[in-house]
Amino acid sequence: MEDTTVVITGGTRGIGRAVAEAFAAAGAGVVICGRDLAGVDRTVRRLNESTDSQRVSGLRADVRDAGDVGALIDHAVDRGGEIDILLANAAVNHGTPGEMPLQEESDSVFRDTMATNVNGVFTTIKKSVPYLAPAARVLVPSGSVAREATPGMGSYAVSKAGAEALARGFAADLDRTVCVVDPGLVATELTGVDTARDPAAIAPMFLWAAREADPEEIDGEIVDLKTWKQATR
Repeated sequence: MEDTTVVITGGTRGIGRAVAEAFAAAGAGVVICGRDLAGVDRTVRRLNESTDSQRVSGLRADVRDAGDVGALIDHAVDRGGEIDILLANAAVNHGTPGEMPLQEESDSVFRDTMATNVNGVFTTIKKSVPYLAPAARVLVPSGSVAREATPGMGSYAVSKAGAEALARGFAADLDRTVCVVDPGLVATELTGVDTARDPAAIAPMFLWAAREADPEEIDGEIVDLKTWKQATR
């Protein structure tokens, strides 16, 4: 994967960080971003140390800011020429999962969740379109809360439904592969569940969706654990 350029938003923790490490270990050039510059610099340093390479670079970027996203894409293109894999991963969850009834959420929380988890995905993909390689793949992480009504998941669940709709829309409009990746419950700050799957355990699922899965079969679709496990038995 030495000629592969991967861009991952929200790459300093959780799924984003685990997938960045897996791609770097496989030889790809990886560009990550996060809102905190110190966190980005620390993550880049540690990922390069863990993979014994200099394949990972990063910028401080907030996906709510189109200018930041544009700078991130420019940085990736300067390094790799084209973007082969885009993981629109950056997301927020302002509360404790299961304890966020919609009727109790503030307007500001709802707006910021949508700005990050929906508009951020839109901006990330849109800004990348001119630079996507002919065989590029765009991955949008999600979960069952986007499709199954779950008490107390608030605007986070609504935002994930919106992100999935964006993935389907871009899949219909672009001549590139765009899909949703649903790895099930993963132990991250967003889920707040320490006993769920470790992000490192599901990182290979994202690599499979990005490189090995049949593009026609996953385009506009949801790739879940069952799909991945059946295909890789």
